[in-house]
Amino acid sequence: MQRRSPNCRPKLRKLSNEGVVSTRRFMKKPKRGVPEGLWLRCPGCEAALFRNDVDKRMGTCPECDYHFYLSAARRVEHLLDEGTFEEWDADLMPQDPLQFCDKKPYIERLEEEQQRTGMRDAAITGSGMIRARRVAFGVTDSAFIMGSMGSVVGERLTRLAERATEQELPLIIVSGSGGGARMHEGIFSLMQMAKVSQAIARHHDARGLYISVLTNPTMGGVAASFASLGDIVLAEPKALIGFAGPRTIKATIRIELPAGFQTSEFLLEHGFIDRIVSRDKLKSEIARLIDYCGKLA
Repeated sequence: MQRRSPNCRPKLRKLSNEGVVSTRRFMKKPKRGVPEGLWLRCPGCEAALFRNDVDKRMGTCPECDYHFYLSAARRVEHLLDEGTFEEWDADLMPQDPLQFCDKKPYIERLEEEQQRTGMRDAAITGSGMIRARRVAFGVTDSAFIMGSMGSVVGERLTRLAERATEQELPLIIVSGSGGGARMHEGIFSLMQMAKVSQAIARHHDARGLYISVLTNPTMGGVAASFASLGDIVLAEPKALIGFAGPRTIKATIRIELPAGFQTSEFLLEHGFIDRIVSRDKLKSEIARLIDYCGKLA
């Protein structure tokens, strides 16, 4: 076999970086996703909104003024002067008197709601200042079992009205309750409607001012009791307000309901509420009403 000489070996070509197309140009870079929760869609005008813009407007749409959900804590922050809120009866804790169980035991549901919302129940009460005017202030939150009125909610609101009477304070309650009376507590929950209403009646007899603010949604036993008993009843725009929901009513009576049925605008037209006030003007409006009614007392 003939052997090749060293000079006959094939020479390897050295490739330089010049003229060589880098494969990096053809590699697909992973797309940067939009952080979750950065944008939201307005249910009113369906515009895509930057969440920070909505938050700066206190939870309202910059395009159509749609009012988004606002938590009880944000309501306190929005309506009361900074650093003036003093919570009352924060130690009251809900119980399970009937040992109720549907998909899960009621006591477990309560624990889950408390962990999720950071609230002990669906209402926060206390005192604070609105434009330097001291008031007794309460707010219900639909995030906690739809803001339904259980024993603790009823007791807190009752004590709130009683303290407002004793201390001669204007009473302000912001209602955001879509669940009415809380079925998990049965008759104990239904009793709260009469109990809170009686406390408000005594406040009225003592010539106290009660301003009720209705937000979306205010339904069921809440709408049928303390939420409708204000000396002055204000509402946010396009809030759903009523006892049974529109779909339930329509399915029961089987007739077409009027356009805008159970909205703030419909109820204002029919004399159920006194005024519709946008969220950004609500604090000033309440302060003005306190001053005006104080002169009449």
